[in-house]
Amino acid sequence: MVKITKRGSKSWVTFTVDAPNCEELYIKGSWDSWKPKEMKRKRNGDFYITRILSNKNSYEFGYENQDGEWIHDESVEIKESPFGSLNSVIHL
Repeated sequence: MVKITKRGSKSWVTFTVDAPNCEELYIKGSWDSWKPKEMKRKRNGDFYITRILSNKNSYEFGYENQDGEWIHDESVEIKESPFGSLNSVIHL
């Protein structure tokens, strides 16, 4: 799930993932050259992270678990990557 709160030229984007079988979850996105950022775990087991991103851009992203499995977010647009996997896309 993706929640977007726009404020001026920036957006606070909160990514939340229900991944009960994951021990660790990382988000990777085009906003920072696909560098992995570890997500935090809520008490209910969901993983989350908030990123501050510039508006008037589109960003591709996905989640990667501790086993290297790529997970896309079905709550937003999906796009095939050049590597044959699926990326999630947000438009700000």
